[in-house]
Amino acid sequence: MINVKKNKYLLSPIDHNACLYYLIKGLVRGFIKVGKKDITTWFSFGNEIIGAFRNPDGNAKHSTEYIQALEDAELICIPYKLIDFLYENFAEANIIGRKMLAHQYYLASERAILARIPMATERYREFEENSKVELSRIPLRYMATYLGMRLETLSRIRNKLTPTRLVS
Repeated sequence: MINVKKNKYLLSPIDHNACLYYLIKGLVRGFIKVGKKDITTWFSFGNEIIGAFRNPDGNAKHSTEYIQALEDAELICIPYKLIDFLYENFAEANIIGRKMLAHQYYLASERAILARIPMATERYREFEENSKVELSRIPLRYMATYLGMRLETLSRIRNKLTPTRLVS
């Protein structure tokens, strides 16, 4: 088991990307850097496999993505060598891997659709309605970059929508 403290990095582009992780508990984000800006690409709230998934050709050893704990996190490291061994020696592992890949593809598809919603308010509403977790756990500056908007825009949208929900 690996324990990662809040705000510490689990992976950065200078690290050798040698494993995936099972996030037992905590909040983790994936992000890229564009110039001096961080752009959050995903969040994980626990009970799922996370990581900078490697290229299937096996040649890419470094990721362009950072992975950061936003809360204290508990994880289990799953080395790619172990994953490859399981795939080669156990047919069941291939079935599990295929189902996990399908799940990751589904999540990536959901993120891609969200990113293409042109109106910031609608993008936030969609994110809020489809989230199965407590969004208050996500620092607003990271939520804003994930949704492709400035922090001020996100705050304005949240302030505008909150009174509506209290009346309903």
